[in-house]
Amino acid sequence: MANTLFRKGLGLKHAVEGELLRDYHSSLVSKIRDSDYQHSAGRLTIHLAQEFGFCYGVDRAVDYAYQTRRRFPDKTVFLTGEIIHNPHVNSRLRDAGIRFLSDPNENIDSVTADDVVILPAFGITVAELSLLTDRSCTLVDTTCGSVLNVWKNVKKYARDGYTAVIHGKVKHEETQATASQAIAVDGGQYLIVLDREEVEIVCDFIRGHGDSNSFQKRFSNSVSRHFDPKRDLRRVGLANQTTMLMSESLAIAEMFRDAMIERYGDLLIDDHYRAFETICSATQDRQDAVQRLLDEQDFDFMIVIGGYNSSNTRNLARICAERVDTYHIADPKCLLSVEQLRHLPTTHKADVKNLGEVTSSGWLPTQGPINVGITAGASTPDIIVGEAIDRISDFSAASIFRS
Repeated sequence: MANTLFRKGLGLKHAVEGELLRDYHSSLVSKIRDSDYQHSAGRLTIHLAQEFGFCYGVDRAVDYAYQTRRRFPDKTVFLTGEIIHNPHVNSRLRDAGIRFLSDPNENIDSVTADDVVILPAFGITVAELSLLTDRSCTLVDTTCGSVLNVWKNVKKYARDGYTAVIHGKVKHEETQATASQAIAVDGGQYLIVLDREEVEIVCDFIRGHGDSNSFQKRFSNSVSRHFDPKRDLRRVGLANQTTMLMSESLAIAEMFRDAMIERYGDLLIDDHYRAFETICSATQDRQDAVQRLLDEQDFDFMIVIGGYNSSNTRNLARICAERVDTYHIADPKCLLSVEQLRHLPTTHKADVKNLGEVTSSGWLPTQGPINVGITAGASTPDIIVGEAIDRISDFSAASIFRS
C-alpha cells in the first residue's frame, strides 16, 4: 500500500491558529517590535535585534505538526526526532501526545501502516525515508525549502562526478540528511568539514601534501563509506549546512578555491571546483541584524536565546561574544537570580553533549543604567523571548534594593 504524503499542510491552518498563538505568541514582544525594537523599564533598556526568532521554515514546520495532531486525533503520531532545536516547542508537541522516535524505548519498529509520522524541518536521511516508506504509514513532510535546495545541488554535484564537501556539524540531522543525498547517486561521495582548521588539512592534501592513511584516520567519521582522498578530492563541490556562520562559510569557499587553483591552475578551476551559497536567508538575516545592533549600540551584555543544540543560535552567540559579554541561554529559567544565570559557553565546538552548561555570577550590574541587547535563534518562539525580557526587568528592579 502506498504512503499518504502531506507536503503542503493539511488544510487546517486556521483551525490551529489559536493554539499557536497561545503557545508561542508574546504581546510584550509585539509591543517592543512596534516601539522600534526597544523596551525601557526603570534603569533597564533592552534592544531587540530587528530579525530574531521563528523563521518561515520553523513556523511552517510547527504549524504542520499542530495541523497533524488536529487532523488525526485518534491516530498515533510520531516525529522522527526533534522537529526543531528548541526545548519549549518539542515539549509542547510531547504534551500534545506526539511520540518522538529518537526518545528512549522508541524506534522505527514501533511504526505501523495505521500511524502518522512527521518529518522535521531538518529533513531525514534517504535510508530513514526508505524505511518509513516500506511501512506504508502516513507521512507529513515539514522539511525546510532551503534544505531541499541544498539537496538538489548536492545531488547534481554527485551526478556530475564532484564530491560533496559539506561545511557542517557531522552529527547534525540536516548534515546527515544532506550527506545521504550525495551517496544516493551511484558513485556519489561526501566529506564533512566543521571549520577552517579541518579545511586547511583538506586543502593541504589537495595541494599534494599529507598521506591517505592520516587523512582517513582524521576524517573517519566524516566521509562516505568508500571515500578515497586521492581520487575523491580531485573534483569537489562545496555546500553548507544552512545554519552555519556565513563569514566562516565564505572563508572556507575561498580556501578550497585557492587550493584548487594552486594544484590545477586558474584555467581549469571549473573542472575541479564548484560552490554555491547554501546558508538560508533567515540565518543570514539574523546574523546581519545582530551585527547591525552591535554596531549601533554599546551594551553591558548580550543575551542570546535558543536551544543549546541549535546551530544558528550558537553562531549568533559567537558573533556577539566577539564584541561584548554574551550569555547563550536555553530559556528564561536560566536566569536564576539577580546574581546568577546558567548559560552555554560560546564556542564552535560541535558536540554539545561534551560542552556543559555553566553558572556565572555578577551578570547584572547593580548600579546605574543597564543597556542590554537581545536576539534569538530561528527556532525560538516569541513567548520565550518575552518571558526572558520580563525576568530581566524584574531582576533589574530588584537589584536596586540589593545594592
